[in-house]
Amino acid sequence: MANALQKPVNLTSELEAVTGKGPMTRAQVTSKVWEYIKANSLQDSKDKRQINPDAKLGAVIGKDQISMFKMTAAVSKHLS
Repeated sequence: MANALQKPVNLTSELEAVTGKGPMTRAQVTSKVWEYIKANSLQDSKDKRQINPDAKLGAVIGKDQISMFKMTAAVSKHLS
């Protein structure tokens, strides 16, 4: 049996705007979210652990700066 990270999950449309069309595994979602963050330079320049969401990512994790550790929990709410 596949573990939770390998099981494909459905994504909300807000999350799909960041990661592309689901379903995909949690591991893929995490990796796509990071690709998006890096591609759009959303990491804080002084503290790389802080993410400054743009409008698309903000629809998923909230508009305020968020730590990379809290971001995972916020993204999880968009998986089913």
